[in-house]
Amino acid sequence: MGKCSGRCTLVAFCCLQLVAALQRQIFDFLGYQWAPILANFLHIMAVILGIFGTVQYRSRYLILYAAWLVLWVGWNAFIICFYLEVGQLSQRPRTKERRGLPRVTHRESSGEAEWTVKGPVLRISPKDRDFIMTFNTSLHRSWWMENGPGCLVTPVLNSRLALEDHHVISVTGCLLDYPYIEALSSALQIFLALFGFVFACYVSKVFLEEEDSFDFIGGFDSYGYQAPQKTSHLQLQPLYTSG
Repeated sequence: MGKCSGRCTLVAFCCLQLVAALQRQIFDFLGYQWAPILANFLHIMAVILGIFGTVQYRSRYLILYAAWLVLWVGWNAFIICFYLEVGQLSQRPRTKERRGLPRVTHRESSGEAEWTVKGPVLRISPKDRDFIMTFNTSLHRSWWMENGPGCLVTPVLNSRLALEDHHVISVTGCLLDYPYIEALSSALQIFLALFGFVFACYVSKVFLEEEDSFDFIGGFDSYGYQAPQKTSHLQLQPLYTSG
């Protein structure tokens, strides 16, 4: 029972990581967040590898799983900084303002859109957008932006700010803004990853010690072990005949 305690605990943490990753993957799919989707897929594969290594006593798999958890903690720390806008990280598009006459134009060839609201002209170029989570392929944000707890979404009709194939909405009344929800989700992933890393290192160390002790006692790889050859148990007896 004591021998199974470390392995069982690690399997339990891996299962929790798997459930949390699948839940996060669903909401990232709903929000078209391609970068987190790719990272979540790799994390799910690593967690499955960790479970397999724990059950099958494969220390190398656990080492790979622990190495991935280091990268996973770094990725989630980046997401927290990104949504909380730490340093120069920003999830909002960078805009450039200049004065001009009120007008609304759209040029498909250059991929730029210009509009004015009571004077200032805002220009948003795909090169200036900080939509890192979608690889700058779309204007989609987190699914929690419109579907957070208590959020009331109101479409703004006939808005001059709407780009082609997009609409403008007003989101109010949220009990918790979506950046904080994403940050809390990443914090949970970091918490599970830290515990998983500790137990993965412990269990892999136990597996390596058991392998070393097996070789010391006289395992199949020690002292030039050779399998015994099959011998026949049939003994020949002299046959006497009366003559």
